[in-house]
Formats: sequence, structure tokens, C-alpha cells
Amino acid sequence: MSKRLHIVGELMNNSYARARKAFTERDPKGYQELAKLQAALGASFLTLNLDGTQRIQVRREEMFDLLPDVIPAIQEATSTPIAFDNPSVEYHKVALKHYDRKKSGAPILNSLAASREHLDEMIELVKHYDTLAVVMASETFVPGGTSQCLNPQDSYRAAKHFVELLVTKAGRRNDQIIIDPGLAPVGADTYGLVNIGLDAMRLISADPDLKGIHLIVGLSNFAWGTPKGVREELEKAYLTLGMEVGLDFALANPEKTPGPLPKDHPMVARLRDALAQGRPHEGETNEISGFRQAEAIMAICNEAQTVED
Repeated sequence: MSKRLHIVGELMNNSYARARKAFTERDPKGYQELAKLQAALGASFLTLNLDGTQRIQVRREEMFDLLPDVIPAIQEATSTPIAFDNPSVEYHKVALKHYDRKKSGAPILNSLAASREHLDEMIELVKHYDTLAVVMASETFVPGGTSQCLNPQDSYRAAKHFVELLVTKAGRRNDQIIIDPGLAPVGADTYGLVNIGLDAMRLISADPDLKGIHLIVGLSNFAWGTPKGVREELEKAYLTLGMEVGLDFALANPEKTPGPLPKDHPMVARLRDALAQGRPHEGETNEISGFRQAEAIMAICNEAQTVED
């Protein structure tokens, strides 16, 4: 039986105009409306990300001052649990202190990663507040620091490492851990990063020691930069491929009704073929096959643009 796809609604993020307006005006009611909207559309969790973006600068103190007002307001509007998304351990300390799990159940701490400055403290928060945890498996520990995972085996090992940390240090069960292998914009992916993520999920799903682990991607990243007429269909085609290898969570905009396309849908076949073009032949570099994949994706986009015109 295939897994159900859980949507983590992303609209309470300053990348979106309505969220920026609510943040700029320090308006808890604005966040309530976004929370109710996403809950009504079936989101399983609601991301709360108050950080800055290209369109708005945000100081840490501004986030910390707003969290105590916004979190109770959201929980008053809906019982859908919140996913707190920020690299700062201080953000999570403030957020989790003001979250009432009696109203909404376990929240998500997003995200743990090899490069986090206070990783041990973040893991302690997961244990203390009994949260679910998102782990970034797109980077790994290396001697003297951290590095991006540039093959599926590295992502798989990063996932194994963090699962062991969370089980032993935070008392988590596998089903309380959500692994994010990373998802690159397919239109700019000339290194095979999309395939690396899919292959990593395949390895994770095949490991009996990781049974019950959840897998998540930031879906809006995938079709970034592609024509609007093809963007949503590309995202849904990716979900079809992702769910074949164990994907069961997606950070996404619920207003786009994200969900997989039928396996026999033409866009699924075209995306599958384009990603196959990105796999190096014997003696090839990733860059050569990556450009071949990029050309195939460009052909999909051009065809969609022609139909739209």
C-alpha cells in the first residue's frame, strides 16, 4: 500500500506577500487567516518561518518578539500542528516555549543539519519538547567541518548518522524523524542533484533499520524559474517519481492542490525521461549528462510555452 502524502503548508513564510504583510504589520490575525486557509485545504502541518528573504530584511529580535503573539493566535484559529522552520536554536527555544501541544499535538522542529552551530542544543530541544524533527541530509560531516552531499551514498550516510543521533540522544522513534535529501531547481540542475535526491530516498527506503522514517522535500524549489504554464504540472510529476521511492511529506503551497499525477500521465513520462538523460554514460562527467538533462527540461518548458501562447 502506498504512503499518503502529507502537505506541510508553506504560506506563513515571508517569501509570500500575505505573510510579509502580516509580519510587517505585526498582525496575528493575518497569520490566523493563512493558518485557517491551509488547514481547510488539508495541510497536515503549518510551517511558521519569520525569517528574512530577498524581499524583506528581518532582525532576530523582531522574530523573537513576534513569536509569543503569533503562535497562540495560530493555535486559536486551528488545531493543525506547526512546523517551526529556522536555523537558529534561539528561534526554536522561543517558539517551542509558547507552543501548546495540548491544543495541536506534536510540532516539527525544522531543521537539524551538519552545519548548525548549536546542533546539540537543537537535539536537546527535540527531546525536551517531544517534537518531530526534520533532518537535512543534503550536507554531511567531514574532517574539519561539513560538506554538501554530492552523491546519494553521502546523503544516505548523513541520514543514518542523524537517525542514530536522534534515537540515542533524543529518544526519537523512526516515525518521528523526517529526512530531507534536498531538492534542486530542475531547470538549473546541471549536476544531477535531482537524481541524487531520488536515489538517496531509494537507499533510505530500502534500509530495514530506517523503516518508518519519513521523507520530505521543499516542492516549490523544484520548478523554480520554469514558465508558469508548466510549473505546477512539473511539481506534481516530481511527486509521482518521489512517492515511488518513499517520499511522503512535501513542503508546499496548499492552494496549488499539490499531489502526484497518475503514473501514465505524459508529463510523468517526459520528466522521467529528462532525468534519465541526466545520468552519466560510461566515461562521462556529471556536467555532460547534466547539460543533456537541462536541454530535455528546456524542451518540456518550450513545448508548454508554445501551447500556452
